[in-house]
Amino acid sequence: MSDLFSLEECDVIGFDLDHTLCRYHLKETCMLIYESFARYLVEHKGYDKDLLHVTPDTWDFCFKGLVVDLEVGNLIKLAEDGSVLRATHGTRNLSTEEIVKHYGPKREWKHFNNLNTTFTRSAKYYFYDNYFDLPGALLCARVVDMLDKKGKEVTPDLWKDLVAAIDHNYNTSAFREDSGWYFPSVKRDPDRYLQSCPKSVCQWLRNLKDSGKVLLLITSSHSDYCKLVCEHILGKEFEDLFDVIITNALKPGFFSLLPQQRPFRTLVSDVESEVELSCLEKCGWFSQGNWLHLNDLLKSLTSKQQPRCVCVCVCVCVCVSSLEYANF
Repeated sequence: MSDLFSLEECDVIGFDLDHTLCRYHLKETCMLIYESFARYLVEHKGYDKDLLHVTPDTWDFCFKGLVVDLEVGNLIKLAEDGSVLRATHGTRNLSTEEIVKHYGPKREWKHFNNLNTTFTRSAKYYFYDNYFDLPGALLCARVVDMLDKKGKEVTPDLWKDLVAAIDHNYNTSAFREDSGWYFPSVKRDPDRYLQSCPKSVCQWLRNLKDSGKVLLLITSSHSDYCKLVCEHILGKEFEDLFDVIITNALKPGFFSLLPQQRPFRTLVSDVESEVELSCLEKCGWFSQGNWLHLNDLLKSLTSKQQPRCVCVCVCVCVCVSSLEYANF
């Protein structure tokens, strides 16, 4: 295998949307996400209103790669071998002695192998690997602080409430129904949160497609939000830049699950059809889906049994899964 990589050698180029083609104004977006989650906890679950007030220095707490140990309320940063580099309980930094008390003299986190091989969610931990839920790490830590202050234990209810906050703001009907706080805010003022692509990027995509490359847009965002974002950053004719657009892809499962587990569906007015597609016969816009059926379509489009594919994305879980399960 060559040490050099060139897009010229690729037949298929797939792009993620959020934080890849679409750059966000991170400060404003993170503040909006935090507020959206916190307001749900305060207004729907009765949490302390102090959660709504965040000082600038607390944002240093947010960085990708944090794992919430839901069994004890710790947030941990792991080394590549699964050992705990540092940890906090809530927002309070744990000493070396406290880390050893929780994780033993070798500072080993017992769920690392499961996280490292599947990147799946669990009732015992949550891995913050993307900007859309990262502010939730700060919110989770602050809730733990408040529970400690009141002498209460961390219980599974905490995580159930946080998941409910995420779902309330991001579920597939929220954009259409104008519910929650995230989508209404972005719809009202997209310039505040989204950065338009330079014209050179749009021209580059056109040049790639004109040169015979098959271009894919694969995003876990639902179709209505995808349209808003793409029209804002790429222009009204953005669909012409891609051969296949897949929304609500729910990566990384898109690359690892079988067709019967995650079939493709068509969309009618941004609503998913109940009919499951047995295969993809042509280019177009689809929802959900799986790598195996997409790969069959790519073989047909490129007239190659093993088309060379590359996936451009920001999330390490997607990169690893696309390589391990799909050779993408």
